[in-house]
Order: sequence, then structure tokens, then C-alpha cells
Amino acid sequence: MKFNAILCGCGAMSKGWLKAIASTPSLAETIKVVGLVDLNPATAEGLASEFGLDGAVIGSDLAEVISATKADLVFDVVIPAARFGVVSTALKAGCHVLSEKPMATSLEEGAALIELAAKTGKVHAIIQNRRFISGVRRMRRFVEEGAIGELTGIHCDFFLGPHFGGFREEMDNVLLLDMAIHTFDAARFVSGKVPLAVYCVEKNPAGSWYRHGASAHALFEFSDDVVFSYRGSWCAEGKRTSWESAWRLTGSKGMLTWDGEDSFEASVAGHEPGLLRGFSPIDVPPPRNEDETHSHASVIASFIEAVKTGRRPETESSDNIHSLAMVLGAIESAKSGRRIEI
Repeated sequence: MKFNAILCGCGAMSKGWLKAIASTPSLAETIKVVGLVDLNPATAEGLASEFGLDGAVIGSDLAEVISATKADLVFDVVIPAARFGVVSTALKAGCHVLSEKPMATSLEEGAALIELAAKTGKVHAIIQNRRFISGVRRMRRFVEEGAIGELTGIHCDFFLGPHFGGFREEMDNVLLLDMAIHTFDAARFVSGKVPLAVYCVEKNPAGSWYRHGASAHALFEFSDDVVFSYRGSWCAEGKRTSWESAWRLTGSKGMLTWDGEDSFEASVAGHEPGLLRGFSPIDVPPPRNEDETHSHASVIASFIEAVKTGRRPETESSDNIHSLAMVLGAIESAKSGRRIEI
């Protein structure tokens, strides 16, 4: 079965989607990009040339390109402010939609899109690609297997200084809305718990090249008394953490650390006498399914499988709205100075 797809939003982020499709034989055989939509047609033309998308219809009006191509799928890679209009247009035109994060700019918009997807009978999922990497999948398996007992806490540090230019440097709440959602979503996935409340402090530190909100510290209450703490900055010059954050999971019997790259260390309580009982190292097993560890390609494959079979994709909008609620709850807490129930 071959699906005709339109990519809407042809900026730098779109290249990751097209590379994932082109480099994954099963996706390249299944998906044909038949249209490119961007407010600047020259940007779309440049993308078509770079990826050899000869014959793709290029335009600035999504509805017109859907009509011209008879597309089955829309890949939504627009800026967050444009997302609601793009997804609504695509769903109403009979297309399944895979969107960039965040899925919406408000819970009300998110709920409306979920309702529209249900009404039209179309799949609407979010490309939370960072939960589809080996490290996150390994942590999920580790927690599920109870290697360190009952999970009690997840603690993440994220400190980098990327100079993007463009829309990010003008965004409100840039770290929370554009990047921290990856870590929030992964923490929810790894823990298997429900976010209940948050207290957050957000700042734009001295020397920041962003207009607003380049740093945030958030403390979440999850179900079953699990705590998730996040400390992050997108204007932190010097030795950086991984893009995936540096993680520490604590449990009733031990803990695990992951540097966000290649280093995993896990241990349980030892038996030494005295104040500190020491520890015994334990192994961290690989992911259960390597097919789920290829970032964008794995999310897109999950989406295509859902379209084919009718099974709910892991990152469908009705689930992903809980990650959006974490972000928006943190933003509300930072604005109000209060603990916010999610």
C-alpha cells in the first residue's frame, strides 16, 4: 500500500522528516511525498530540489495542495502558532496527520483537535521522536522489570547553549514549549505514571540571546508518589549535557543514571556495615525492540502502521495531550508563582 503525503512547513525541521523517510526502505516504499506547502514557495522549491522530489506540487495553501494531489497524509512541521489551522484543515480534508510538537498552543485547541480527529475517523499523532531512542526505551524496560524496586523519582538536567536564530529566539516560554516537552514526555513514558501537579520557576538569565524563558526549574508530582524534577537552560554556555538530558532514576532498592548518550550505570543497595551500606552494580538490558529506537523513522513507522491497521499509535493526540498539559501547567505555575494541578 502506497500513501501520498504532503509536507506542510519546509523549514530546517522538515529535513529530519524527509531524511528519515528516504533512509528507511520500508518508509520509502510506503510513502510518496506528492506536495510541499510553505508560506515561501522558494523554500519549498529548494527542499524539493535537495531531496529530489520531482513532480511534487508546491504551494502556499494547504487545502489547495491537498485537493490537487489527493493526498492521504499530511506531515505538519509548521511553527506552533500555525498548528491548529493546519491540522484542522488536513483532518477536514480527509487526511491522517502526523504533527510536530507541541500538538497545540492550548489545552482547548488540543481537545478540539482530538474531537475533530475522532469525528473524521482519522489518525492524529505527534512526532515525539525522543521517546523513540534506545536510551529512553532501555529506561522504560528497566522500570517495568522492577530492577530497582518501586520507582520513587526521576531527575533530569538539561544545560546547552544553542544559537538557533529564527523563530525560537522570539518565542515566549521557549525552553518549556519547544524543548522541555521532549523530556517531560519521556519522563511520563518511562515512569508509566500520571502527572498530577507542578511547581515551576522560569527565568531568562543574564546573557540570554532568547527573548523569553530560556531557563526553567520544574517539580512535578506524579501518581503513586513519584516525583519528577527538571532543571534546564537553553542559554548555558560551557560544558553541555546531552540533548536528551542527564537522568537519574531512584527506586526503593537502588538507582540508575544515564548521561543521555552512551553511559548507563545502575546499582542496588549493598551489604556493607555502617552508615552507608554501599552498592552492587546491576546490568541495564537493551531495549525490547530495536525497531522502536530510530527516532523520527520509528515514530513515522508507528503512525503508518496505525493508518494501515486502525490500531492506536503510541503518540496519538489523545495521549500526547497529557504531555502538553505538563508544559502548559509549568508555564502557568511560572506565571502565577503557584503550584498548579494538571
